[in-house]
Amino acid sequence: MTVQLVSVNRAAVEAEAPAEAGSEFLHDLRRALAAPPHAISPKYFYDAEGSRLFDRICDLPEYYPTRTERSILSTFAAEIAECTGVDGDVVEFGAGSCSKVRLLLGALKPRRYIPIDISTEHLEAAAAQLGDEHPGLLVLPLAADYTASVRLPPPLSGAPRIGFFPGSTIGNFTPPEALQFLRNAARLLRGGGLLLGADLVKDPTVLHAAYNDAQGVTAAFNLNLLARANRELGTDFDLGCFWHSAFYNAAQQRIEMHLVSRERQHVELAGERYTLEEGQALHTENSHKFSVDSLRRLARQAGFEPGPAWTDPDGKFSVHWLRAPAE
Repeated sequence: MTVQLVSVNRAAVEAEAPAEAGSEFLHDLRRALAAPPHAISPKYFYDAEGSRLFDRICDLPEYYPTRTERSILSTFAAEIAECTGVDGDVVEFGAGSCSKVRLLLGALKPRRYIPIDISTEHLEAAAAQLGDEHPGLLVLPLAADYTASVRLPPPLSGAPRIGFFPGSTIGNFTPPEALQFLRNAARLLRGGGLLLGADLVKDPTVLHAAYNDAQGVTAAFNLNLLARANRELGTDFDLGCFWHSAFYNAAQQRIEMHLVSRERQHVELAGERYTLEEGQALHTENSHKFSVDSLRRLARQAGFEPGPAWTDPDGKFSVHWLRAPAE
């Protein structure tokens, strides 16, 4: 196994040091509870428990994005490699369990794999397992917020730097955030490019089922944000006093997830008391949907040159190759 587990502050692969995670979570939750809009970043879903729950979501029968994207990657791996080049770096943003990159390793033949994720424990376990499976691959996991400024090791001489951002996580950003992320990625990946997964606009009933599964795993994933606050920040949220709400906002072409207060209640956070009225919602996530053309327009605006896009036969999901500017 060739794997180097590195932290933000002690390795050649590093990120600009963000605010201490607990204090950032405290600041953002306090702001979300204090006044409208009552909203918080979905990045706080992903502690170890949240990452575990998301892995379960990906296996649900209603949740089509994961299996559909995996099918696209498997089917078109050779074509993708022709576009991206081989024998270089693969940099995955929001790597999680590092499962989808496995579908590409045989075709891309990278010398180094740099997975970036905010959940340190989950990332290190996944990176170690991948290193065991691919002893010739140098794995350099980076525990960091990939939406912040990230520094990578110098690129390999004469080899491509391939960014990998699957799962339609781009849809969790607001449109300005998505544009800024892509602009940052275009600079980071100069001379290479970004392989990007994007969920497509489709029948709202399909979308509704995907985010309201019969087993209630997505509801548990949503509620885990409050459970995490109880564990890490000492809040006293009663999870039984909240509903999971997920619906398709057609005008905005996005799924919205909320936690809705079932009754008037009070919550203690860092010595302050907040009142949540019956029906008050905490907006926890957006998942924007795209057309192939709208994603390509966004990529051009960010400085990429769109290349091929691959879709499944039913047009549910898309994978795009976006060429970054030259050095």
